[in-house]
Amino acid sequence: MPQWDEYKQIAKGRGALALELYVITSTPTAPPEAVKAVLAEHLAYQRRLEEQGTLVLAGPLSDETGTQMQGSDMMIYRAESMAAATAMAEADPMHQQAARSFTLRKWLVNEGTINLSVGLSTGQIRFS
Repeated sequence: MPQWDEYKQIAKGRGALALELYVITSTPTAPPEAVKAVLAEHLAYQRRLEEQGTLVLAGPLSDETGTQMQGSDMMIYRAESMAAATAMAEADPMHQQAARSFTLRKWLVNEGTINLSVGLSTGQIRFS
């Protein structure tokens, strides 16, 4: 396998988007009550990242069957580096208060389709 930066250049060379983002998977390490206790602070932190333009997407993950809440989350950040993305993840109140732990990986977005519909007179936004 090539090195990450080498592969990124290969992807760009073939016309792929090659947008580098950071994926954080956050997993509970404390009882559900501890997670719930810090949820409001976590959501406020996510909102600040969203307002700054560094939070791309975030939300909960199901279990493997797709039928149960697991308590895990996935967040996608825009960041200058792994160190910057790590600092953002570490600053999340869920992680600061040890209600959850996280893993961080780079993600190279190459292909796909995003649909965004904005109703100019209604103010309705649809993302799919």
